[in-house]
Amino acid sequence: MNTDRYKYLNKSPESFWISTTSKTNYPILNSDLDVDIAIVGGGMTGLLCAYQLRLEGFNIVILEADRIITGTTAFSTAKITSQHDFIYDKLINSVGEELASQYATANEIAINEIKKIIDGNNIDCQFLEQEAFIYAQQDAYIKQIENEIKAASYLGIKASFVEEIPFPIKIKAGLKFENQAQFHPRKFLLSIAEILQKLNIQIYEQTRVVELEKHVMDSYILTTNNGNTVAAKKVIIASHYPFYNKHAMYYTRLYQERAYALAIKAEEKYPGGMYISVEQPTRSLRGTTNGDEEYILVVGENHKSGQGEPTNNHYKNLIEFADKVFTIKDIPYRWSTQDVMTMDSVPLIGNYSSDFNNLYIATGFKKWGMTSSMVSAMILRDLISKGKSPWQDVFDPSRRTIAASAKSFVKENVNVAGQLIDGKLENPSKKIRLKPGEGKIVKIDGDRSGVYKDENGDLHIVNTTCTHMGCELNWNEAEKSWDCPCHGSRFNIDGEILTGPAVHQLSKDKDVNIIKKLINEDF
Repeated sequence: MNTDRYKYLNKSPESFWISTTSKTNYPILNSDLDVDIAIVGGGMTGLLCAYQLRLEGFNIVILEADRIITGTTAFSTAKITSQHDFIYDKLINSVGEELASQYATANEIAINEIKKIIDGNNIDCQFLEQEAFIYAQQDAYIKQIENEIKAASYLGIKASFVEEIPFPIKIKAGLKFENQAQFHPRKFLLSIAEILQKLNIQIYEQTRVVELEKHVMDSYILTTNNGNTVAAKKVIIASHYPFYNKHAMYYTRLYQERAYALAIKAEEKYPGGMYISVEQPTRSLRGTTNGDEEYILVVGENHKSGQGEPTNNHYKNLIEFADKVFTIKDIPYRWSTQDVMTMDSVPLIGNYSSDFNNLYIATGFKKWGMTSSMVSAMILRDLISKGKSPWQDVFDPSRRTIAASAKSFVKENVNVAGQLIDGKLENPSKKIRLKPGEGKIVKIDGDRSGVYKDENGDLHIVNTTCTHMGCELNWNEAEKSWDCPCHGSRFNIDGEILTGPAVHQLSKDKDVNIIKKLINEDF
């Protein structure tokens, strides 16, 4: 491996999808509203829900905490696929053929629905039909691939066995799904947002919902960070990881994982198709373009948010993999993303809980947010306008935890408890020496603080207790952020929220002057 490749890590992370599209500038909500449906979250799920429900005649508002389409959607690999690892054989054996069929049918229809929306509105978003592959390099996975092909085919998906892929990667077996697709997610959704405006749907940015209260007649009052309220007959929580948790225990059923991506320029022309490995750590490949320039997306390196080895190591591992497969000319873009995971690998889409009428949720998409967002929009449209959906049962948020996920449920919650306790007991280094661009945990008189020194030598000091549920944050060197190891909230160097479920920013540390003195005078 040519370690000179690591030079690309000197450049700050940047999403290819964001870099190649224009910024948005929707207004901040500065008055009270009364609507039929309030949608919390302006990513793919929120925008598609609004699109589907507006066609049913509802008066809708979208409330986005930051800028629309700058969350998980903007850091996706943007594969529109029903190929979700080894899901179909697992579902048939755990919940039965009927529910497995619901899952397969909903996702296959979602692919076609996205294409229909694109074609019907003449949206230029680099939509391209592709074949999707899962490949294995070890004999141990051959039988698993054969079983998945059998299960998917039985459920009506065009799946077949392959013995090779068009890369210098020797495989033992692979499976191919036909009629899958890819696109540029922001180009697609920026067009959707413009359509929504023409349909008189209100979109508000930099408007974070910090409180949700049940009101009369099963309606709701949402309060924003600016103190304004939105009265809504119905509410959809489409904020990726739910910011609201009353009476549903979502925080015990979900966790967040990070993954990493490179957009490389290579000497080789990309052969087409979308590829993902069975083996861990995952390796995923797909191509894209910007004008006449071709890029290859190299993705993988999953780990629990706020936990694990130094985050730059994950980028290094991807560079090493890419260097073996391609002749790298440049790596102009790299970024990371955060995915919400369920214990049974099936999203939670539908009624928030039996105690809350007219409150709906869509979360837990794992790594398949493009199709899952469309599935969410279709199911929630049906539930709200018709009272039922043909695919609601398999995605029901109130479903019982299937037997196969019971161990995961216990393990995850033990992990969260351990992180909470360990964070309180740890003893950060007393050496307070920081280089520009470096962050560190310090402890003064038993109190834990996070310190970051920027390139100008200025210090940014925050209280590192997560405002969500009190876990202690860890420093993420690659993204220059403070990350929660319990539920995945992330904050920038000044304590502002990057990723929920937290709804309040970090407080400034009360010992700022003491910390500055210790660092500047090098005690």
